[in-house]
Amino acid sequence: MTKILTTLLLFTLVACGQTSTKKESSNDSNKVVAGWKTFDGTNYSVQYPPNWELNQSGQMGTSFIFFSPLENDKDQFKENVNLLVQDLTGRNIDLDKFVEISEGQVKTMVTNSTLVESTRMKSSNPEFHKMIYSGDQGIYHLKFEQYFWIINQQAYILTLTCEQTKFSDYKETGEKILNSFLFKK
Repeated sequence: MTKILTTLLLFTLVACGQTSTKKESSNDSNKVVAGWKTFDGTNYSVQYPPNWELNQSGQMGTSFIFFSPLENDKDQFKENVNLLVQDLTGRNIDLDKFVEISEGQVKTMVTNSTLVESTRMKSSNPEFHKMIYSGDQGIYHLKFEQYFWIINQQAYILTLTCEQTKFSDYKETGEKILNSFLFKK
């Protein structure tokens, strides 16, 4: 259990917050985006803008990272979308428990964390949990939007990471990437 939490916290790929609400919502926006590239994983596919860089190095334990281009010479942070897959075999952790653990750990370990949204989502993809939160990591004030799935004892954590001041600028594109994530049948 500690390894799971450490991994999630290390990569700031978990949700955080002071309070949590759960709502049932619908998310059926898994549509092909014209002109975008498609990345095919073993059991999933996801689309991303052609001007974003694909990184498959496994950096920080990720399956992939899509990096946005820097906006100018003063831009020091590349907004990104990444996927972490965590093996939960034998740990008896379902989606509810995963969210509960994540919220609790990050609440105490992420500096200045604030939970903005915590919502259960239903779509043509398997049910997942969406969280939006902010917090500080080093010199950066970041905002995250994450989708969590638990499939066959594997946790899939898909995360959009932005500087807080730029989140609204990247939200539409980021959500198109997040919503394009599909599990293969």
